[in-house]
Amino acid sequence: MHILKASGLKHEYGGEPLFEDIDMEIRTGERVALFGTNGIGKTTLLQGLLGRIQLTHGSIQRMIPLADWGSLDQQVEEGGELSVLEFVKHGSVELYQLSSKLKELQTRLSTAAAESAGVMEDYSQAYDRFMQLDGYGWEVRVEKCLQQLKLEPALWPQPFRQLSGGQKTRAQLAALMVREPEFIVLDEPTNHLDAQMLNWLEEWVCAYPGTVLYVSHDRTFIDRTATVVMELSRHDCRRYPGGYKDYCGQKELERRTQETLYARQEQEKEKLLESIRRYSQWFQQSHKAAGQNDFYRSKAKKNVSRMHAKGSALEKLERERVQKPRDAARLNMRLEDEGFAASTLLRMEQAAFAYSGKPALLRDFGLTVNRGDRLAILGPNGAGKSTLLKLAGGLLSPISGSVQLHPQTRIGYFAQELGNLDEEETLLGSLLSLPEMTESQARTILGCFMFKRDEVFRKIADLSMGEKCRVAFLKLYFGRFNLLVLDEPTNYLDIDTRERVEEALQQYPGALLLVTHDRYLIRRTANRLIVLDKKEPPQLFPGTYEEYEARGRSRPLDAVEQEQANECGKLELRLARLMQEAEPETDLQKQVLLQEMKGLQQQIAQLKGRQDLVKRTHPL
Repeated sequence: MHILKASGLKHEYGGEPLFEDIDMEIRTGERVALFGTNGIGKTTLLQGLLGRIQLTHGSIQRMIPLADWGSLDQQVEEGGELSVLEFVKHGSVELYQLSSKLKELQTRLSTAAAESAGVMEDYSQAYDRFMQLDGYGWEVRVEKCLQQLKLEPALWPQPFRQLSGGQKTRAQLAALMVREPEFIVLDEPTNHLDAQMLNWLEEWVCAYPGTVLYVSHDRTFIDRTATVVMELSRHDCRRYPGGYKDYCGQKELERRTQETLYARQEQEKEKLLESIRRYSQWFQQSHKAAGQNDFYRSKAKKNVSRMHAKGSALEKLERERVQKPRDAARLNMRLEDEGFAASTLLRMEQAAFAYSGKPALLRDFGLTVNRGDRLAILGPNGAGKSTLLKLAGGLLSPISGSVQLHPQTRIGYFAQELGNLDEEETLLGSLLSLPEMTESQARTILGCFMFKRDEVFRKIADLSMGEKCRVAFLKLYFGRFNLLVLDEPTNYLDIDTRERVEEALQQYPGALLLVTHDRYLIRRTANRLIVLDKKEPPQLFPGTYEEYEARGRSRPLDAVEQEQANECGKLELRLARLMQEAEPETDLQKQVLLQEMKGLQQQIAQLKGRQDLVKRTHPL
């Protein structure tokens, strides 16, 4: 069964087509990753499918009504002054309205005795409907989902609009978890989430009972969740079964097949051209030799017929000819380390740091960065990853301890905010300001990072965030630095550009200190890890990200952990049974049931919190 069918979709901006001739279909139970370069129109296409904008052309068949869809957006327009708790409840529209109405009627019952009969009737009807929809179970699910997503009770009364980007994403996910619509559309659900939440989200998407369509640049997320990848281009939307690795394998097979077909067509073209030349030559010779002899003139004309037949075959070949596959431009220049011979570039000793009025993020921290090191910093949001980079980059000073640099160490710092770019410079000018950079080299480099021809004369102020990221990275990469300190260098970048960044960093001869949520980037570049935790001292893991993940996955539970897991299972079973019991007859019994369920939910959350702490700290 299909959830969605669309054909001939087209959308224009300013008279120019963003995409056109787009056909797509989504089947029940699929997890579809919509994939494509920045600016191709993925978010616009999602908004059109959701009915929020009118696409320029095309038809959309929705097999389930839009009321049974759910969505997660990059930018949330709604929310206003709603509290976090109200925002999550608001996702279940009817239950939220009933809950609000019951509260209002309870207030009126306590203050307006004269009209209590009519109010009581309204209350009774609303209450019956609320119970019919399992309203008390819904309230428990709301709180449970908020805590599962690490949105603690202290946040619930705060205005939704004041949340951070990651917290807003988690609140939207909580609203979807509570409601469980048949079809959900997620626009960049992995943005702003740390590793722990990403792992949780992957498991949730895989286990979701409905159908999922999402846009994400996180290749690990696509690999672990997608059953189908849809590649959106300007004139097409092609389906590839599997995750990102499967997609890459199929694209490589397509490229090789196209190369083989192109080579065969080139050979056939040469044969046809040679035949045409030969028949033309024979005709000229035969016609000249025939003179006025009709028999020989007729024989010579047969060569003309054969030549025309070959010409028609050549025209058909040109019409059906495939394009020669074009490999993406690559950086072929090799950077030199300028004779830097020392082994240690940076050393931190007993360093500590705290922001004013806040608990210390680092205490007695020690770190040595040597030549050839590729250090990735892991940890949850708020653990101090960016702070550590700023200490290393000299943007912050420790409150105690020391940060020492070798005299020849030259640090290039990439900030998430991109504040070190001159907005009035052109793309070309920004690279020409680098030491010994020629215009020819600058144009080649910009071309490798998808800035073509006259685009190199655009001002940086006119670029998108993704384009600014590319420029900032190139200035650092070719700036003759021997230690790159990179804070989320691939934010705002599409997958194609991320892979070019990875390729460049693999060739880089200096050292790297890196913070990123891009697990592909960590796997391909890091050879050592620093693991930060809000509650435990920093740990150094002397290995790759694969080794770090494997070590955590393969560890058996000890006796205490096993006991906690068993207890947690019993409590969850008890909660599930309570939620399935018949509806209590009296209000008092209903309130007792709700309180018991809330108590069980709090105990489960506490046990899982202890388990998470052990999982984070044990591998090290």
